[in-house]
Amino acid sequence: MTTTQTAAEQWGIPLDEVADLGQRLTGYYERYRAKLRTKTHDTSDYGLSYVSGLLRMETKRSMANIGRTTGVAEQNMQHFMSNSPWSGTGVIQAVQAEVRGHTEFQSGAVLVIDESADEKAGESSVGARRQHNGRLGKVELSQVGVFAALVTPRVNTWIDGALYVPEWWFAAEQADLRRWVGLPDTCTFKTKPALAWEIIQRLQAQHVPFVAVAMDDLYGRNVELRQQLNQAGIEYYGDIPADTRVYLDKPQIEYRQTKRGKRRKHPHISGAQCYQVRELVDSPHLEWAMLTLRPNERGFLQARFGRCRVWVVHAGQCWQEWLLIRQETARTTYVLSNATPQTLLRTMAERKSHRYFIERSNQDEKGEFGWDEFQACKYRAWEHQLALTILASWFIAETRLDWMARIQHDPTLLTHYEVDVLPLLSIGNVRQLLRAAMPLPQLSTEEAAALVVKHLINRTRSRKSRLRKLRPAGAET
Repeated sequence: MTTTQTAAEQWGIPLDEVADLGQRLTGYYERYRAKLRTKTHDTSDYGLSYVSGLLRMETKRSMANIGRTTGVAEQNMQHFMSNSPWSGTGVIQAVQAEVRGHTEFQSGAVLVIDESADEKAGESSVGARRQHNGRLGKVELSQVGVFAALVTPRVNTWIDGALYVPEWWFAAEQADLRRWVGLPDTCTFKTKPALAWEIIQRLQAQHVPFVAVAMDDLYGRNVELRQQLNQAGIEYYGDIPADTRVYLDKPQIEYRQTKRGKRRKHPHISGAQCYQVRELVDSPHLEWAMLTLRPNERGFLQARFGRCRVWVVHAGQCWQEWLLIRQETARTTYVLSNATPQTLLRTMAERKSHRYFIERSNQDEKGEFGWDEFQACKYRAWEHQLALTILASWFIAETRLDWMARIQHDPTLLTHYEVDVLPLLSIGNVRQLLRAAMPLPQLSTEEAAALVVKHLINRTRSRKSRLRKLRPAGAET
C-alpha cells in the first residue's frame, strides 16, 4: 500500500470507491431518469450529461459549454433545458422523497429560507429587473430566487426553490415578453415571503422532515408569514431588525371613537411600555448564557445568547413570542420565535444558528454547481436548472453521508494533530475526486480552432449589429 493510499484511508477516503464514482453517478441518475422523459421523446441522456457537467466543470457552466464538454450538440442541450416539457417539479419531488427517508434528517434537521440574487445583462431573462442584490449590497439588474435548504450539522443541501418575478413583469404592456419567456398564465405576482410560505407548504405536503424553520429578517419581520407558520404548528426562528417594537407586559388594545362616533382605523395601545428590541439588551428580564454550540473551522461556534418572553402587536391583535438575542464581538442579532415556553435556551440557540448554512448552501450552489453561471431567458429553463442543481447537490450530499456512515477517520489523527475534531469531506473535495474518476475531455486542435472561429464570427456579427443601429435612418447601405 502506498503512502497516499494509507493517508486516504486514514482520512476516510475509500480509494477503491473513488475510482467507481462515475459508475456511482450513473447508477444514481438511473433512479431519476424516468422523470426526465417526455411522452414523445426520450432525451433523458442529456440530463445525465448536464448533471455530470455541473459536477465536473469548474467554470463557464452555461448550457452551451456543458453540452460541448459532455458531447451533446449545443442546440440539443439548449432545447432540452429551455423547451423540453419534462417536469422539473417531478425531479425535485423525487429528490425530496429520498431525502425524506434518509436517517440523517429524521431528528433535528432545520429548514432554512433565504434568497439569492444573480446579476443579469438584460431584462429579457425571466424575472430580471433592477432590484436589491444582497451579494453586491446594492440595487442592480438581477434575477432573484427564494430557496430552501435542509440542514444538519453535517450536511446542507438545497431542497426546493421558487423564482421571484417582480410586479413589473405582470403589467399589461409586458404580455408579449411574458409569452416569449414562457411565464405560465397561472403565474401571478407574489412577494418573497409569500413564495417562502408556498415552498414550506410544498415540503410539508411531501412530508420532508424538519423540526423548525429559520429565516433572515426579510422573512422574519413579515408578521403574516410568522402567523401562517404558527397556525400550521411549525416552529420558527425569524431574524428581525433592531428597531422592531415589542412589549414586556401584555398591552391593552382598544378602538376609540371619533367625535362623530365612528370607530377609529388605528387602535389605541395602553397599559404597557413599548420597546425597540435593541433597548432590551440590558434588561433584567433576559435570561443570558454563553453557549458553545458546535466545532467549526475556526475552533468553536460560541456566542452569548439571551431571551425573554415579549408581546407583539399587529393589526389590532397581540400575542406572545420569544425574543432571542445573539451577541458576538462585532454583531448583535435579534430573533422572534414561537418555540414553546418549555424549550431550552440551548435548543433555541442551536436552531437559530442553523441559518448560517443557507448562506453556505447558496455559496456552494454557485461556486460548486455553477448556479450563478447559468444563462437562459426562459422560465422553463430556470425550473430545469433548479431541478438539476438540486439533483447534483443531493448526489454529493448522499455520497458524503454514505462514506461518513461506513468509513471512519483514523482516531490517531486527533492525537497527531492535537485537535478534538477532524474536518468533514467538503463538497469541493468530492467533486475533485469525481473529476479524477471522470476526467473532462480535452479539446483537439481542430475543435479548439472551431471554437475560436465561432467566437470571432459572433464578435463580427455583434459589431455589424451595433453599426446598423448607429446608421442614420434612410442612409445608404
